[in-house]
Amino acid sequence: QVQLVESGGGLVQPGGSLRLSCAASGFGLNYYDIGWFRQAPGKEREGVSCISSSTGSINYADSVKGRFTISRDNAKKTVYLQMNSLKPEDTAVYYCARISGSKWCINYERWTDFWGQGTQVTVSS
Repeated sequence: QVQLVESGGGLVQPGGSLRLSCAASGFGLNYYDIGWFRQAPGKEREGVSCISSSTGSINYADSVKGRFTISRDNAKKTVYLQMNSLKPEDTAVYYCARISGSKWCINYERWTDFWGQGTQVTVSS
């Protein structure tokens, strides 16, 4: 069955870095765009970044541009989110999701079908 498993979260000081991984199984990762999302306590879930199946299209939320980098290794069936210069406002549960029904990450937030269980990222001194 389709599975997405996030890892790499943790506690980090402001200005620090983390790399999240999203390991995919049960489907051909190379055929799908993958999105990263996050949800902070008391807030709605928001899209953070998306990478298209061919890596030809990459989107970032304005709040993370210049600090986060999304990448994928289809051979390893894994999508990564490198997060640098972390801020307390980046604290959230981070999820990866498969995007189905859309290509090139267009309106990717609307086209998710499978989600991982999430990984907690806490940025605090």
